[in-house]
Amino acid sequence: MQHTFEINRISRKWATQFLENYTLEQLNKIPEGFSNNLIWNIGHILVTQQVLVYKLSGLPMLVSEELIDKYRKGTKPEHDVTQAEVDEIKTVLLPTIDKMELDYNEKLFQNFVEYPTSTGFVLKSTEDAMLFNAFHEGLHVGIMMSIRKFV
Repeated sequence: MQHTFEINRISRKWATQFLENYTLEQLNKIPEGFSNNLIWNIGHILVTQQVLVYKLSGLPMLVSEELIDKYRKGTKPEHDVTQAEVDEIKTVLLPTIDKMELDYNEKLFQNFVEYPTSTGFVLKSTEDAMLFNAFHEGLHVGIMMSIRKFV
């Protein structure tokens, strides 16, 4: 599982670079042909990891319900985010991966509710969720790399 945590850290570091190198206006811009923006993708990978790994394991999530409601699967940007919200996301982006690794090593993930993903892959364990999350974050980093060309 060590490689899975490292892959997740890489995607989060890429996401952090977007937060550090793009203006608030650029983070909020939805380019023509896209249905979301850079900041939505970053919030979405944060929230999805929490739902897939923590919620499906029956453990408390490490981000606010407000963030979950705003960035969970099936949502889209409804309004521009503020710098305060960008800062909140940036503050928890990397630590949530560190905490997931710590919790995994401390064997806190004992239960899991099976979950069929939209890709057709069925998650049957926390390990499945962590592995799938790495794939999911890679997809969204790719989307962000496309969006950046138009902001």
